[in-house]
Formats: sequence, C-alpha cells, structure tokens
Amino acid sequence: MKSVLIIGMGRFGRHMAQKLYDLGHDVLAIDKNEEKINKVLSYVTNAQIGDSTDESFIDSLGVSNFDLCVVAIGDDFQSSLETTALLKDHGAKLVVARAVRDVHAKFLLRNGADEVVYPEKQIGNWAAVRFSSENIFDYVQLTPEYSIYEIAVPTAWIGKTMLELDIRRKYHINILATKINGILDPLPSAEHTFQESENILILAQNSDVQKFLRF
Repeated sequence: MKSVLIIGMGRFGRHMAQKLYDLGHDVLAIDKNEEKINKVLSYVTNAQIGDSTDESFIDSLGVSNFDLCVVAIGDDFQSSLETTALLKDHGAKLVVARAVRDVHAKFLLRNGADEVVYPEKQIGNWAAVRFSSENIFDYVQLTPEYSIYEIAVPTAWIGKTMLELDIRRKYHINILATKINGILDPLPSAEHTFQESENILILAQNSDVQKFLRF
C-alpha cells in the first residue's frame, strides 16, 4: 500500500484518485475548489482545500512522507509548473505531472517532475491504433518498436493448432494468451487449437503486426 498525494481534482485527477483508492492505497486529494473536493470525499482517504502554489501550504502537507505526488492540474500550466517545483523543493520522492502539450512536458521535466503523463496524447495514440483495424481490440505500447495487441483470431487459423501454423517463424509474433467469452488463458501450449470468436494477445514488433493485419 502506498501513500499518494494528488493535486488537482479535475477529470484526470478524480479518475486517478478513485482507481488508486480502489486498489487499496491511501490517497490525499488536494484542490483549491471546494466543490471539486466535495465530489471526491467518498473515494479518497483524506482531502484538503488549498492553493498548491502557496509554499506554506505545500510545507504543511509533509510531502516527503508520500510515496507518490501527482500534479494533475490541467487548466493552469503556471500553477502546475509552480506546484511541481515546490513539491521537489520540499522533498517529494516521486513527482508525476500531467501535461496537456508537448512544450508543457519539457518544462515540467526541467522544473522537477520525475515523469510526465500526457493523457490526451496517450489516448489519442491508443485510439488511432485501436480503430485502424477492425481486428484490434486493445493495445499497449511497451517501447516505440514493440507492443502488445489483443486481436481477433484470423479465420484461416480456426481449427488449427499453434504448432501447425508455425506462427512465430512465419509471422514473427509471440502469442501471450488466448481469450474467449472474457476468460483469459495465458501462455497456451503449442497444441492449442484456435476457436471461432477467440481473441489472442500477441507481443510483436509494430511493423510485423502491421504486415500481419495488412493495415
């Protein structure tokens, strides 16, 4: 269980706070807007109303005691930048800041952010890949070159085994799991026979997946 400080209770901050709380972590939510704080009281450990650009307020939080500090301010870049710098100045161990533009990400990293998340860009990239082919159902980028995809089993594979198809040699993809009716079967054996309405989770180089799916 980690102790997490999240500053900024907009949509991104709220969703992150709720998920972390659901996962069993201690979450302290901060926002200068009382209405936003009232909306999250039921799914955070604690909450405070305050201005994160006020050094005395940041000092009062004891930020060095938190495992993770998240700057989720998305509508005021100057406040995000000042908050990030103040957190680091007061001993925050790990600061993750939200960026809404590429230039924001650069400045946040220069001013103390250990990592930057860019929700709009990340979900945009995900959606582009997800909807570029009717056979892709999910996608996780691991590196710029490699990703994990959830795709439909090709019709030509139905009724055949992994061994018969010689998938790794022919297509340069690795099958991590199969999925049917929401049930995941990790690391299927070479004797696994593919079924209709079955999905597969594959790890491969993006260029090989594009060739495989012909998109």
